[in-house]
Amino acid sequence: MSPPARVSRHATLFVLLTVLLDMVGFGIIIPVLPVLIEDVGHMTLAEATRIGGWMAAAFSITQFLFSPLMGNLSDRFGRRPLLLLAVGGLGIDYLLHAWAPTLFWLFVGRAIAGFCGSSWVIANAYIADVTAPEERAKAFGIMGAAFGVGFVIGPAIGGLLGELGPRVPFIVAAAISLVNLAYGWFVLPETLPQDRRRPFEWARANPFGAFRVFRTYRGVLPLCAVMFVFFFASSVYPAIWPFWGMGKFGWSEAVVGLTLAIFGLVMAAFQGLGSGPAVKHFGESRTVLIGLVCAMIAMVGYGLVGTLAAVVMLMVIHGPEGFVHPMLTAMMSKAVPENAQGELQGGVSAITNIAMLAGTVFFSQIFGHFMAEGREWRSPDVAFWCAAATMGVALVLYILVRPRDEAA
Repeated sequence: MSPPARVSRHATLFVLLTVLLDMVGFGIIIPVLPVLIEDVGHMTLAEATRIGGWMAAAFSITQFLFSPLMGNLSDRFGRRPLLLLAVGGLGIDYLLHAWAPTLFWLFVGRAIAGFCGSSWVIANAYIADVTAPEERAKAFGIMGAAFGVGFVIGPAIGGLLGELGPRVPFIVAAAISLVNLAYGWFVLPETLPQDRRRPFEWARANPFGAFRVFRTYRGVLPLCAVMFVFFFASSVYPAIWPFWGMGKFGWSEAVVGLTLAIFGLVMAAFQGLGSGPAVKHFGESRTVLIGLVCAMIAMVGYGLVGTLAAVVMLMVIHGPEGFVHPMLTAMMSKAVPENAQGELQGGVSAITNIAMLAGTVFFSQIFGHFMAEGREWRSPDVAFWCAAATMGVALVLYILVRPRDEAA
């Protein structure tokens, strides 16, 4: 049974604010990470891109290993303590980045961030606890909007703070995370009552055992495959965006932050204001289809544009991609019982993170290869074209497996 509406509204507000502040802290560091890697490692931009790809891999590996554990622990002990643990850990991680003397310690920091990034898993389970099944697509869309708003504020601040030095944004991010922890400690309620908790099982909490949830419930596995390919393709953005902007256009950290802020604003607008109307008019299944088509068009476009203005125009076309993840998550959530929502979100996180792991390494190495000094033909755009082809695979796969009740 769902909690009373009043309780649901308050709990949803608490977790959305927590996610928002979490994302602000995360977004602050993105514009300065390329410069920090260059400075600490004493290397070129192309070399820093490849190192950045492996750092992102360290982040994704730890998320893959620990997200199912965190999701299952939240099904056993409740959402609140696990969410607070993840938020507090991020604050410590950002401090480590701020004082890292070598590339090794940057790698350690990325690994810790991956573990603490499990807050997304628990936040999704939290939302599922307080939202009726028919309302989850809209709720997950609003959750995405909170991420988007955080992504507007974070990179913009990070780009400006980066002008003061590449380590300054990490100190500010740590402060935001610790304030977030204090906020959650005092006001975040528990949403999973004792009678809806289930025993913890290691077999379901290990990253490969988490895939069991996809086999257990009908209709989840095909959508999981679509999500895997989608996240593999979309990982091109965290893999190369700051490096691409600096290498192709000569963007400063401030401009990188500005573009990420605009991107976040567009995504927040589509997810927060567009998710409900899109589902109402097109249904969840067709909304995913629209998002995949727009994502593929945008990737081709980024590889062809020549000005900042054209990049911003493409971001508007790119916006409907923000529908894909929340809609797929909502469809899978409906196929899973209430006492397995944390397990589902842990499994989804495991899948998306292994996809991001593979994709980030793949696209960062492509970018580094085609931007290496001494090559006869150098281009910063090849990774985007490869990503567009991969997104086309996700589109075709989704057409083949999308739910039949909306496919007509």
